[in-house]
Amino acid sequence: MTTIEFHVKTYDVYIMSSRSGVLYVGVTSDLVTRILQHKAKAIPGFTAKYNVDRLVWHESFQDVNEAIAREKQIKGWRREKKIALVEATNFEWCDLAEDFERAGATT
Repeated sequence: MTTIEFHVKTYDVYIMSSRSGVLYVGVTSDLVTRILQHKAKAIPGFTAKYNVDRLVWHESFQDVNEAIAREKQIKGWRREKKIALVEATNFEWCDLAEDFERAGATT
């Protein structure tokens, strides 16, 4: 008997932080690859300029439009509200992508 696997595409809204507390909100269809790009400063721009390289929060969606709407919503928030969102699930601001560089590089 053959097993058929279905992969449901997901879209992630994420918040990254620098060690000095600069925040960045983004959306992607490939969280591991995108975070590794940020960490490697592979794409010039805000995150590379301000050393934003720590994934501190993310949320997954199956609908791209919902993910984009959530990203826009969070980007419109004051800094304090973004901090509260992160600290609700990651009070110590741990890098949630610590293992991406080891395990994710082959994904």
